[in-house]
Amino acid sequence: MKSIEIKEVTKLYGKQKALDNVTFDIGKGEIVGLLGPNGAGKSTLMKIITSFITPNTGTVLINGVDVLEDELSTRAVIGYLPENNPLYPEMYISEYLAFVLKMYKTSFNPKSRVDEMIDLTGLTPERHKKIGALSKGYRQRVGLAQALIHDPEILILDEPTSGLDPNQLVDIRKIITELGKEKTVILSTHIMQEVEAVCDRVVIFHKGKLVADDHTSNLWKVAGTGNYYEVEFKEEVKAALLSALPFVTNVSLQEKGSWLLEAKKGEDIREAVFNFATEKKLHILSLSQSEQSMEEVFRSLTRK
Repeated sequence: MKSIEIKEVTKLYGKQKALDNVTFDIGKGEIVGLLGPNGAGKSTLMKIITSFITPNTGTVLINGVDVLEDELSTRAVIGYLPENNPLYPEMYISEYLAFVLKMYKTSFNPKSRVDEMIDLTGLTPERHKKIGALSKGYRQRVGLAQALIHDPEILILDEPTSGLDPNQLVDIRKIITELGKEKTVILSTHIMQEVEAVCDRVVIFHKGKLVADDHTSNLWKVAGTGNYYEVEFKEEVKAALLSALPFVTNVSLQEKGSWLLEAKKGEDIREAVFNFATEKKLHILSLSQSEQSMEEVFRSLTRK
């Protein structure tokens, strides 16, 4: 069954198209990542799904219900963490979560539910503090807890790990992964490792248009780019010389002496690299074929 259906959605800000005739749907229990450069339309789409703003044209259905025709019932099944995570800094964590829960008019016991969310999101060590005294990481956890407090079917997270340190990133990803076993989750992010670690499926936007929509394992095929090779030389090598190798389409320096070479699809350039090194009297320290990363897929799809 489809949790979310987005049909031919266009959104204009003046003459600029933030979204351009976007259509796709999301099934129950999927974790879907929204990727795209700044200004690609990700946050705009999330605000339309949650009915905070309206599209110029098109329709969004939540469990078959048009969000514009019944905003209250569709919002009731959605948990939303906006990018800027607006909170009340003067309130205590428990106080704030109880306040949010009360707005949803659920049957939960307030104290038990607040305690459950505090435990789930790892807020226990800070639970007696005011929100204004929390670090960025713990504020994000409060935002996640408020999005979950009413047990929504659908969770929409706009840059949920923005500004977090590596340990906090791991913790939040684990929470999102666990939540995805029971809920439909949409998250936008600029962190490629996050998509690979958490998402079942990726939808990529560029300049308001949907440019790719597939399972993470299939995006390499969608990108239609070539093979990747990592080569490390003992000596310094000019990029122009590597770019001139047969079938090499792109060259990038990873670190001192180490290069990533992109070759045309289906072409094996290892022999050419060895011949090049012999001719130039260079020493190869390592040479291996590399699987295209999510970041490279993203670049190839948003290059134009």
